[in-house]
Amino acid sequence: MELAYIPSPSRGVLYLGPIPLRGYAFCIIIGVFVAVWLGNKRWIARGGRAGTVADIAIWAVPFGLVGGRLYHVITDYELYFSAGRDWVDAFKVWEGGLGIWGAITLGALGAWIGARRRGVPMPAYADAVAPGIAFAQAIGRWGNWFNQELYGRETHVPWALHITSSADGRMPGYYHPTFLYESLWCVGVALLVIWADRRFTLGHGRAFALYVAAYCVGRGWIEYMRVDDAHHILGLRLNDWTAMIVFLLAVTYIVVSAKKRPGRETEVEPGLSAAGEGTEAPAATDTDAKAAGPDSPDSSDAKTAADTEDQAKDEVPQDEDPGNAGSEDAAVKDGAGSAKKG
Repeated sequence: MELAYIPSPSRGVLYLGPIPLRGYAFCIIIGVFVAVWLGNKRWIARGGRAGTVADIAIWAVPFGLVGGRLYHVITDYELYFSAGRDWVDAFKVWEGGLGIWGAITLGALGAWIGARRRGVPMPAYADAVAPGIAFAQAIGRWGNWFNQELYGRETHVPWALHITSSADGRMPGYYHPTFLYESLWCVGVALLVIWADRRFTLGHGRAFALYVAAYCVGRGWIEYMRVDDAHHILGLRLNDWTAMIVFLLAVTYIVVSAKKRPGRETEVEPGLSAAGEGTEAPAATDTDAKAAGPDSPDSSDAKTAADTEDQAKDEVPQDEDPGNAGSEDAAVKDGAGSAKKG
């Protein structure tokens, strides 16, 4: 008997009357909210409007769920379409089974559709939400703990996961908690992307590519530890090959993008500057003041200024009466004329 281990939940679903509350679904939902919340903060810091991330997520999340489920069903089709299996189970997402590769692929398609509708550059949006996606994966992996699935080889380390269920071919015992390893790795990936984005001012999709590359590194060695059934190619699990290919694509994108489009986008949303504020209005001209009309605030201010100037002129002290000044001038002229005649 192990003296220290991670216990598994006795069940992964609770019932609120007839309504099932599944731990796996709650982890996915919480992860989505965290991703949108953090993505929104990063988007505003990049110069975007509040709410844009959520608006685009309305497209990205459903596409991502469908893509994740499709990848899982296609790569593990024998779980649903082999003899003795019910193909209807392929639609039971709440029971687990979402492939991150399919979720990211179709989720990106949904985000692209939403971004085009908002006039937002897709690479900038991807950079903003990248750390949030990693945190969402970290939270979502705890759904596997509720379902007692996706664990590693048998072990006797103090943090071993105690599997108690014998359903679907499980063997009760103590195993490597690969769900926990991947959850912690995803937290590290999120922190890495946040740090690198601040340190190197990543732009044009490079922060997202860094998230993809870093995740693939961890997924490779974690996948190698798992003991659940999977297709193998040349002795490696299918997901290992996928991780290697996607890693190379992500690194290639970072290198090529940095050469072709260095720096970061100066505008991420139409009508907003990089600081998130709209462009300043041009200074008013005389033509604008005339066009504003006599009842506009600007014309009233101009009229008040003119009245003040006239009043100031009226208050200037006069040393002599204008009439007397005229008489003196006439006398000087008469005197000069008389002197000339003499």
